Amino acid sequence: MPTDVLLVYKKTFEAVHDEALDSLSQVLDAKVEGGEVRLDMVAREQVCRADFIGRDLVIVLGGDGTLTSISHNIDSTTPVMGVNSHPREMDPDGSFGFFMDSEVSTFRENLEAVLNGEAIENALPRLQATITSTSGNRIVSDPALNDLLIANTHQYAPSKYRVQRGDMDLKQLSSGILFSTFVGQGAWFRHIANIEGIKFAPTEIDSHYLVVSRDLNRAERELHQEAHIAWTSETTVVISDMHRGYVVPDGWDEYHFNRGASISVNLNGPKLNLLTFNGKITDKMAHLIQ
Repeated sequence: MPTDVLLVYKKTFEAVHDEALDSLSQVLDAKVEGGEVRLDMVAREQVCRADFIGRDLVIVLGGDGTLTSISHNIDSTTPVMGVNSHPREMDPDGSFGFFMDSEVSTFRENLEAVLNGEAIENALPRLQATITSTSGNRIVSDPALNDLLIANTHQYAPSKYRVQRGDMDLKQLSSGILFSTFVGQGAWFRHIANIEGIKFAPTEIDSHYLVVSRDLNRAERELHQEAHIAWTSETTVVISDMHRGYVVPDGWDEYHFNRGASISVNLNGPKLNLLTFNGKITDKMAHLIQ
């Protein structure tokens, strides 16, 4: 039985992405003609959840943003292969492609490795938020591979909330609270939190996540660059004191809530089965692991 493959590709005005798609299509068409693969191709902007159901393999052609924007649709059992269509080493304006361990030049051999069961599987933890309104309604956010933000929807207004974890109960007035997976910390977290020099235990990187918020009180800011920062495996509960706030996983969909809502955040989201070919994804972050 042929391998059921979905190719999701980035479509822009830049010719480099069209050229990458043409190259991948030639390789995949040969596999279709040989009876090894059944193929569907969908642009990122047109893809929907139903496109991913029952697939044996999802190939994402683009950059990290393309992968994170559609990965919410992918369950934990479906292997995902990232192909960088515009590598930064070939163009300073290209994509870094942290999650994209294949390129156009290596796609043919990488695909063979996948079809032969020789690719490296990475079960990547994902953050997820559960919003419980004052009336008891529950909304579960999409899983976040990189980071998840809780903040006031109005940037000119402070984010007011209580944050609880274990015995901690902290009242805050901040610009928002940001959560990050271990592998996602380079996307946003390290740009707002000073965690340089911190080493992470290898036994914790699949069970712990990072969280940071900066108090808007001037005295608190002068005393602490971050008024609250943690590396934890426990669920964090945020109780809103905002008229209107939102949860944003991976900078994508927004989930709104009002005052009194409770938002629970943890790593209970479905893992992402990401395929790599040059080592485990965490090998790229070996300098951060003690």
